[in-house]
Amino acid sequence: MIKRRDRKVMRKKRHMRVRAKISGTAERPRLAVYRSEKHIYAQIIDDVVGRTIVSASTIDKELREKLQKTWNKEAAAEVGKLIAKRALDKGISSIVFDRGGFKFHGRVKALADAAREAGLKF
Repeated sequence: MIKRRDRKVMRKKRHMRVRAKISGTAERPRLAVYRSEKHIYAQIIDDVVGRTIVSASTIDKELREKLQKTWNKEAAAEVGKLIAKRALDKGISSIVFDRGGFKFHGRVKALADAAREAGLKF
């Protein structure tokens, strides 16, 4: 059985391996996803400048009022819709997806699918 600490170390190694290949630019910034036990976070980052352009999470005030649970797929989909809306308002329509070393499954997939449906291209 794999211990929690070992899983975290393995995820961090996967994330570093992926980040060596993926980088966000001004034309196609990076959508970075982080998933904790209770929340999910998404940021759109321009790696050339090193600046976060927009962000959304289940901690945001406008989502906290709508959501009953912050750790399920429905909450992740709401974060995906919100990040896409904020990105499109800033003029960003095309991005590079960074799953943060997590499997593209469950909450991460729900966030990505909702962002695609809301108008982001990746």
